[in-house]
Amino acid sequence: MTRSKSSRRWLDEHFSDPFVKRAAKEGYRSRAAFKLMEIQDKDRIFRPGMHVVDLGAAPGGWSQVAARYLSGKGKVIALDRLPMDPLPDVTFIQGDFNDEAVYQTLMDALGGQQVDLVMSDIAPNMSGVAAVDQARSMQLAELALEFAAEVLRPGGVLLVKVFMGSGADALRTAIKARFGRIVVRKPEASRARSAEQYWLGMDFKG
Repeated sequence: MTRSKSSRRWLDEHFSDPFVKRAAKEGYRSRAAFKLMEIQDKDRIFRPGMHVVDLGAAPGGWSQVAARYLSGKGKVIALDRLPMDPLPDVTFIQGDFNDEAVYQTLMDALGGQQVDLVMSDIAPNMSGVAAVDQARSMQLAELALEFAAEVLRPGGVLLVKVFMGSGADALRTAIKARFGRIVVRKPEASRARSAEQYWLGMDFKG
């Protein structure tokens, strides 16, 4: 199959990306691992003994980092529609977060335990229609917020990927209503042309 110019351009950019090369060299499953490590360096969101949920986890870069920082103490539960190879100290659930049965499986895995950190690096399958893609991305961020509000302990943290555009202001207002403060990060490993930011809802009010 002949690749389009845009596809070839993406592949060229991807494989020349220093974070892609570094991930391969250091054994991380994705370049996204370095986004999370930078956030940890600045905001210290992990500590041993925590209970963490990783939404949109595949291929597992964030779960790898979380398990490393937890040092075998605590729990990481990862969820994604796509399959994910096993990781030490990570429980993986495959399924759609929007599916009620999958959601219940996730809740059962928590066993009534409150969570210290909810992470969501979920992005929608892009249609190429900007308004549609933005609406889908905001819906996923809102679902992550709703889930966090249900399972976080008081003082807990939400880390969510947000694509800046329509709906972002309303999401910020909703996060502010539930958390003591918001911290916005644009890690070095985020491509400059990407509209993505990472928002931290800190100090969940309960």
